[in-house]
Amino acid sequence: MIRINLLGVTKGKKKGGGTPAVSVPTEAGSPAFKILVVLLVVATANVGYWFTLNREKQRLDAQMVQAERKNRELAEVKAKYLERQRQAENYKRRVDVIEQLRASQSGPVNLLNMIGDTVNSTEAVWLNTMKDEGASINIEGTALSVDAVANLISNLQKTGYFKNVEIKESYQDESQKEMQAFVFSLTCEKQKS
Repeated sequence: MIRINLLGVTKGKKKGGGTPAVSVPTEAGSPAFKILVVLLVVATANVGYWFTLNREKQRLDAQMVQAERKNRELAEVKAKYLERQRQAENYKRRVDVIEQLRASQSGPVNLLNMIGDTVNSTEAVWLNTMKDEGASINIEGTALSVDAVANLISNLQKTGYFKNVEIKESYQDESQKEMQAFVFSLTCEKQKS
């Protein structure tokens, strides 16, 4: 019969009255050795994981510092952009005002050109005065006939600049002895544009 020592303690012969020797489990199959190996593997894995997490933390901290620096730079760029945009809007507003003033400035010139062309295309009519009173224009002049005054009224209406042209008065000028002349006065109401 074969005996197997499961306790790991060898029974020896007592020589000299010593204590029995305790053997350390050196066998690969012993449970204590397996637990020791598992603990060492878990501890090594844990330390490795801690180093990995620590490295990741340092990398994220460096990225955070870099992102904050970039954010400050972009905030400065955004502030400059917004300032330039405000300047551009102010410039555009000024240009629009100047253009509007130019358009208003050319309004009387256009009116004079239109009335001048109309009077020139109507025969036997001369203007003495023309007063622009905002919504209406008062015209006074001289014509050789009443038909010439009627033609002037018709031509002024055809321009489309006036919505209503009315004659205030028309009478024969008695001071002109050598020819027949009629003095007239018109009121022209402007179209709203």
